[in-house]
Amino acid sequence: MKPVIDLMNTESLFKHGNPWDQYEWLRANAPVYWQEEANGSGYWAITKYEDICAISRNPEVFRSVTGPFFDDRNPENFFGKDTMVFAMDGPQHARYRKLLKSGFTPENLTILRPRIREIAREILNTEMQKGSGDFVSEIALRLRAGVVAEMMGMPRQDLERLVNLGPGRTPIDDTASPEDLMAGVMEMLAYGQSITDIKQKSPGNDLATFWINNEVDGDRLTAEEFMWFFAFILMEEGPRNAIAPGLQLLFDHPDQRAKLMSNVDGHLATAIEEMLRFSSPVSHFKRTVMEDTTIRGQAIKAGERVVMFYGSANRDEDVFVNPNTFDITRDPNPHVAFGAGGPHLCLGMHVARVELAVMFKELLTRMPNVEANGDFARMHSSFIAGIHSMPVKY
Repeated sequence: MKPVIDLMNTESLFKHGNPWDQYEWLRANAPVYWQEEANGSGYWAITKYEDICAISRNPEVFRSVTGPFFDDRNPENFFGKDTMVFAMDGPQHARYRKLLKSGFTPENLTILRPRIREIAREILNTEMQKGSGDFVSEIALRLRAGVVAEMMGMPRQDLERLVNLGPGRTPIDDTASPEDLMAGVMEMLAYGQSITDIKQKSPGNDLATFWINNEVDGDRLTAEEFMWFFAFILMEEGPRNAIAPGLQLLFDHPDQRAKLMSNVDGHLATAIEEMLRFSSPVSHFKRTVMEDTTIRGQAIKAGERVVMFYGSANRDEDVFVNPNTFDITRDPNPHVAFGAGGPHLCLGMHVARVELAVMFKELLTRMPNVEANGDFARMHSSFIAGIHSMPVKY
């Protein structure tokens, strides 16, 4: 039976997460589907894995000029700035990625991994003494803050305050008022500027010092570019919004949890990838069509918009066997939780994978009996299928 197709129903997303039933029907019956918008011009919903990969890898035709969200970017707000990676295309984007990528080397990741482990252990040791708490604010957010603090060479308590600004002060929260959103963003930017000032005067052994002071082929990030990059990496949603859904998946699938617990080292790598595929934290990205084109026989005009639904791609029957089954041993697992290739593939995905692997290894060995202590609440976001709060006991 055909479900009601309304990919703009943010209240449903808030209550139920990704609309898996709609995705499944669209893949089978209308993989290029025109979605009307009450207050917009509408867009083409793209739900097949193959098409999403093709769009992602063709930046000349499908560009980020209007931003990744349903609403076209406003140059006055956070994700509308030309200094934000989401709003970049072409040579500007290639230059920016080149300068940032030079810090995300295997060598730096090797150095960062033991520090992430130490941070995870400190957080979990503190929480174990309490016996219960909110997994998102007291563990997942604090881990993300600790990792960013380590990368920036700044006090962890500062970053914990910034990543926990609260509902209504982050760009991916649909309840954010313009005033509260701007206040939260300005606080992040001011701190980013302070990092630049500190690292220019007193360089440290951290990635912020590298990004601020080092040149790559005679070029370096400007102070403004670093400031906005800091705000972006602080808000980066992949790691922190995969940890809580990943744990919830283990709660919901006790057989898979038991399998993982029986051989954590043997199954953890594939379990992390399956958590990312099955939860698909980033709901979608939008692209604007720069010239007349065709997708699956559907004519699409220049200026129209296409929205790639990553959650749908990650359940595509043509790519994944039994796609609606959570299987921690699934291999291969070519999910698109970090993007579907092309120039906008997530720069920090390797760091994110380390965060997830370290946290789950420490969590499952130190708190093997962790369990839900009430109902979880989803984020009020049309962009992130994340969890806002998650009461647990240890």
